[in-house]
Amino acid sequence: MGNSYRHTQIGVVIMVTMAIPALAVIAAVTGGSLPAPFLALVGVFLACLVLFASLTVVVGDAAVFVRFGPGLIRRSFALTDIRAVRTVRNRWYYGWGIRLLPRGWLYNVSGLDAVEIELADGRAHRIGTDEPEALAAAIQQAGGLAG
Repeated sequence: MGNSYRHTQIGVVIMVTMAIPALAVIAAVTGGSLPAPFLALVGVFLACLVLFASLTVVVGDAAVFVRFGPGLIRRSFALTDIRAVRTVRNRWYYGWGIRLLPRGWLYNVSGLDAVEIELADGRAHRIGTDEPEALAAAIQQAGGLAG
């Protein structure tokens, strides 16, 4: 598969947001082993840290691939299913991670900029990025869409 575009964005805010509580729980319970509930809480924060620390977007010959962190959470969109692409600015309260929005889903690790792809069935998905113009242009070019 040839890649016309590949970019990984690091979610610094997500990393800090997950690391600080994990470290705070550990620091609060120093001097012995952590009780099971605290250990579980630390585990949840650390799992979120690993799973959502970055977002990689690849535009290939046949699809757009979106992958969080190491790739356990991922999504792909066939280029033949994409009928429109546009750069958008998310509302601040849309947040980060995976979110259901009024028109579809958001995949985001940082910032407010995104590229919205509209599928043939009318659903829309937003892919957060710090390179909205480059990502939109890559999807348009790979999918043969008008700019």
